[in-house]
Amino acid sequence: MKNSNLVNLSSTNDEDVLCSKIGSIGHIVLNRPYALNSLTDKMIATMLSVLNVWANDDDVCVVVVEGASSTNNKRPFCSGGDIRMIFEGREDPQRNFAKSFFSQEYRLNNFIQKYPKPYLSLIDGVVMGGGVGISIHGSHRVVTDRVLFSMPETGIGLFPDVGGTYFLPRLPDLTGIYIALTSQRLNLEDCIYLGIGTHYVRSTDYQALVDDLKTSNFQGDAFIKLDNLLEKYLKKAGTAPISKNIENIKRCFGASSLDEIYHNLKLHKTTWSSETLRDLSKKSPTSLKVTFKQLSEFKHLDFEDVMKLEYRMVIKFNFSDDLFEGIRAFIIDKDFSPAWNPKNIKDVEDKLVNEYFQEPDSGDINFRTYS
Repeated sequence: MKNSNLVNLSSTNDEDVLCSKIGSIGHIVLNRPYALNSLTDKMIATMLSVLNVWANDDDVCVVVVEGASSTNNKRPFCSGGDIRMIFEGREDPQRNFAKSFFSQEYRLNNFIQKYPKPYLSLIDGVVMGGGVGISIHGSHRVVTDRVLFSMPETGIGLFPDVGGTYFLPRLPDLTGIYIALTSQRLNLEDCIYLGIGTHYVRSTDYQALVDDLKTSNFQGDAFIKLDNLLEKYLKKAGTAPISKNIENIKRCFGASSLDEIYHNLKLHKTTWSSETLRDLSKKSPTSLKVTFKQLSEFKHLDFEDVMKLEYRMVIKFNFSDDLFEGIRAFIIDKDFSPAWNPKNIKDVEDKLVNEYFQEPDSGDINFRTYS
């Protein structure tokens, strides 16, 4: 049933995220291409508000989310949260901006995961971190030959959040923990092979698909009608590069500790294992140990409990040195030489790791009910 107080909201004028009703779809365009469509706190709040409206609007049958294209004709979906804003908030001893930003972002992730209507992300370029969080938990994820997927958090002194505790362990053959620890980048074939993308559509067909979505009638069974429409554009992906290393990943990452993973990689003595060790050596040791515990011990939690756990973790990281050092090294100064503290895995004590999973002094996240 329509909510008469809500249906008049057909569009928004927030220039960073454009939301409109077109035909029977609710259309969201992330509109910061100069910043790879990274998410600000205002964009997150707008999306959360509009999605809530559309969930109760019978005229909106399908939600479609895409990223605006840049002047060079590249179309990033979303490179994640705007972590420059997190860095700027470090002077506040209470970290109030971080608490507000991540609580809103995680509420958005939680709402998308439970969304009652088809939620389609059109991914024609970069999708990382927070961009993964606003896409992978929806019902449909179109990826093109230009997709570039990554969860890069361990490389900046963070952890794979936005529901990573839930979706990464559910990827096949231990690929989730491999991707999380190494920040491995994935292409189209990898995304389809792992189930990160649900449909492959050629980039050259992208605009035709968008036009079709805008003019199609999804009244009735919107899920079936959307599936039928996407079937018209569906292409078959080739062999996934990651599939060639599945046995290596299972052999080395099927371990009971991070130390055991390192041991397995050193014994393996292949080009792949050497490259993997090199990748791990660049990551924050604290992030690696916390991430291993996160994905090993909490993978069976339901989604809302996952988001509560990750809120605890992200608040703790916002009071740690490595996150701000990682942002400084890779985003602010761009010297690409972070001084991690501690510097080595062996110096990251279990007591420290356990602190990342404790309730913060400011309390746990409280998920708002939207209806």
